[in-house]
Amino acid sequence: MVRGRYYHFFLIAVLIFVGPLSIAQISKGALYHTMNHMSFMLSPEQKDLQDRVRGEILNQNGFRAKALNLTWFRGKEMRMEEIREPAVAGAFYPDRPDVLSGDVKRYLENAKKEKIEGEIIALVSPHAGYMYSGQVAAYAYKLIEGKTFNTVIVVAPSHRALFKGASLYSRGGYRTPLGLVPIDVELSKKMMEKRKEIQFLPEAHSQEHSVEVQIPFLQTTLKTFKLIPIVMEPYWSWETCQYLASAIVETVRGKNVLLIASSDLSHFHSYEKAVALDKIVLNHIERFDPEGLNRDLKSDRCEACGGGPIISIMLAAKALGANKGKGLKYLNSGDVTGDRSRVVGYAAGVFYKTVGGTEKMKEEKKVGVDLGLSEEEKKTLHHIAKTVIENLAKGKHVPEFKVEAPILKENRGAFVTINKRGQLRGCIGYIEGRGPLYKTIEEMAEAAAFRDPRFNPVTERELSDLGIEISVLTPLKRITDVNEIEVGKHGIYIKKGWYSGLLLPQVATEYGWDRKTFLEHTCQKAGLPTTAWKDKSTEIYIFSADIF
Repeated sequence: MVRGRYYHFFLIAVLIFVGPLSIAQISKGALYHTMNHMSFMLSPEQKDLQDRVRGEILNQNGFRAKALNLTWFRGKEMRMEEIREPAVAGAFYPDRPDVLSGDVKRYLENAKKEKIEGEIIALVSPHAGYMYSGQVAAYAYKLIEGKTFNTVIVVAPSHRALFKGASLYSRGGYRTPLGLVPIDVELSKKMMEKRKEIQFLPEAHSQEHSVEVQIPFLQTTLKTFKLIPIVMEPYWSWETCQYLASAIVETVRGKNVLLIASSDLSHFHSYEKAVALDKIVLNHIERFDPEGLNRDLKSDRCEACGGGPIISIMLAAKALGANKGKGLKYLNSGDVTGDRSRVVGYAAGVFYKTVGGTEKMKEEKKVGVDLGLSEEEKKTLHHIAKTVIENLAKGKHVPEFKVEAPILKENRGAFVTINKRGQLRGCIGYIEGRGPLYKTIEEMAEAAAFRDPRFNPVTERELSDLGIEISVLTPLKRITDVNEIEVGKHGIYIKKGWYSGLLLPQVATEYGWDRKTFLEHTCQKAGLPTTAWKDKSTEIYIFSADIF
């Protein structure tokens, strides 16, 4: 045994020689103690291990197989079940139940409870070591103290395992020092049946901390609940977020379920840069804007290691009736340690359904203007768009369309929007007319379904889930006074130099934006700073649309 003052030097030597092992595989209690009290003595190699607790670093070279952190036991029905044992107890949080319980309760006592006027659907919570992000996480979990949820779905990013799709731990339970939380096996099975990309991959969970660190907070605030833990692929796509959100919604609609997105924000920038990057993510949470967050994450305008989980949860929460987002708390590791040279950002957030929110959203959806198209003429355009998409998806020839109505031969701009179970699946159009309206709809239906760069081409198996929305545009009108913009009536087109971007009238009402927010998002769509609309050299145009 190595004792006294030589103990820490012995541990550091061990760290050097067992570096490839995970934190959970080396003296976890000792590592927790050492990182808290002796970080100034660590070499770059040990500093990297400390970074794993402050904000886990994904191994870009791939996942190296390790022994699974699982236990087998004989359940009440005398069948073998898998229990996922704690992997980071003693490293990311204390491994003694009394100490852990005391820490979590203290974080919750110190957190201010924000007033949320509505039904809580989902939370966003960080997943670093508790000494860094535990207090921020408490602001999210404070909201659910005293509430009851039958099941909690935690969607978290993979930091260690490389795989495609999403891994759902669908059996047994998750254990922490505070006890065992059972898996909701029934709902897990139903969710996995929705998409083949949602699989049981135990290696994605065995050493992953991003789900585990959420559970002690849930055990403290909710007491009794079942768990559905999901780890997403590290290199997620918008499509992954969409199908995961759809599977969640189809499985839990009408049930008493809480959704949680596990994510830290920017990693290892200066304090000032981190705050600027993280503000972008927080703005998207506040605006309840998953599309904008996806766009900014993919263009590196901001960072979140759990960006995919946040977007997936936002999409699912919106489909389950949430219509508001709110940032609850933001800090970074520099606020905790005082070292502002290389920090990790943490945020807590909530998505909720306001009182009367569903009715309000239905009223606001009546946007745009009436351009005189009859119901029969609108049906004709819908028939054209649907026929084009279905025939091309099935590999069939698109027929010639015979149109007699004069208004359908007018030279007008138009957009075709495709939704899949309430979520965007494609949207492309012409701002100004380039030929007969019915021909424009034919061309844009094909483009939205098969050439929108944000999505994979529509497949035949998706056809029954698709909805089509057509927006026939009025001519553009350039304005110099933004007060002319009427939310609910106008769309915006912004142009500056080589950059341009357009948002349709219905976008602002769907997200509950005011005029300023609408302008900011249109600037973002154009690839411009959010304040570019204030620049005198920026051209701002408005238009309206008949939307059906």
